[in-house]
Amino acid sequence: MEYSNKLLLKGNEAVVYGALLAGCDCFFGYPITPASEIAQTAAEKFPLLGRTFLQAECETASINMVMGASAAGRRVMTASSGLGISLKQEGVSYIATMELPCVIIDVMRGGPGLGNIAPEQSDYNQITKGGGHGGYKVIVLAPGSAQEMCDFAGLAFDLADQYRSPVYLLTDGVVGQMLESVTLPAPRPRRESPEWALDFKVNPRTNYLTSIYMEPADLEKVNIHLNEKYARIEENEQRCEEYLADDAEFIISGFGICGRVIRTAAERLREEGIRAGVIRPLTLFPFPKKAFRKHAEHAKSFVSVELNNGQMIDDIRLAIECSRPVSLVNRMGGNLVTVDDVVRHVRKLAKGGN
Repeated sequence: MEYSNKLLLKGNEAVVYGALLAGCDCFFGYPITPASEIAQTAAEKFPLLGRTFLQAECETASINMVMGASAAGRRVMTASSGLGISLKQEGVSYIATMELPCVIIDVMRGGPGLGNIAPEQSDYNQITKGGGHGGYKVIVLAPGSAQEMCDFAGLAFDLADQYRSPVYLLTDGVVGQMLESVTLPAPRPRRESPEWALDFKVNPRTNYLTSIYMEPADLEKVNIHLNEKYARIEENEQRCEEYLADDAEFIISGFGICGRVIRTAAERLREEGIRAGVIRPLTLFPFPKKAFRKHAEHAKSFVSVELNNGQMIDDIRLAIECSRPVSLVNRMGGNLVTVDDVVRHVRKLAKGGN
């Protein structure tokens, strides 16, 4: 039988395959719905390839294991959802300050509180605005399919290494649980420990990593350095997918599963003679401001489609500097926005409604 690099995978499974093919050494995590298949698949596949898998006793322990493995020069990943991500945020703040590369998967569920296990997108602000204490930021990728869960895993590790930063893959429970055909990328060699790592074989006991600076002047220097890095990331790493946007009067935006809903909605609106187009952010930090500002020159109105109380809409308003109206189509609690919801909303806007 001939080898095939195509598999039928859930998004949660595909991200593990993508991470392993990108040379991920370690996975530390704790299962939580709707992200549990990530830990399950990692538990099956990592040991088969001689990699390290460990189910921690809790989310707090797992992010601290990520910190230690990254400091030792390993490519490392963890995954969770909702309240599990909240518990990791103190550790993420430490990791960002120490400039340690790692990849964190957040498959979002309903909230706040314990919420439920249905898909939502309510972690947007928590992830894109830092989440933990202090003025740090992290790179945030927004996959919208099982294929992108696989592909973005490799991109996430590359960006994490390039900028010495945590990188999130932020998606929703629909994408995590959806079963789709995935074409696996070619495997890459596992990278050597970087020069800054606390790896005895690389640089025996001469490197120093910390996130505590008792002198205000020292901590200010760290913050200045970090913010200069974030400015470089904003300038160089904005990513989005544009569809039918060049002449659009109505620009519709969404990420995760909403990014697929709005594409179909734009096609249906075009059939009705309404010039609708799509900007789907592939990076949520840095937010693709350049694309939104470019299309604000000709678009009459923007629409943000979200599975939350309206969070990305604030970034759209900031991106276009409030030069055009921005409205919201949303559902919460684990309910999904439909194509009809979006079409009705834009149709009303086209007729002059609010």
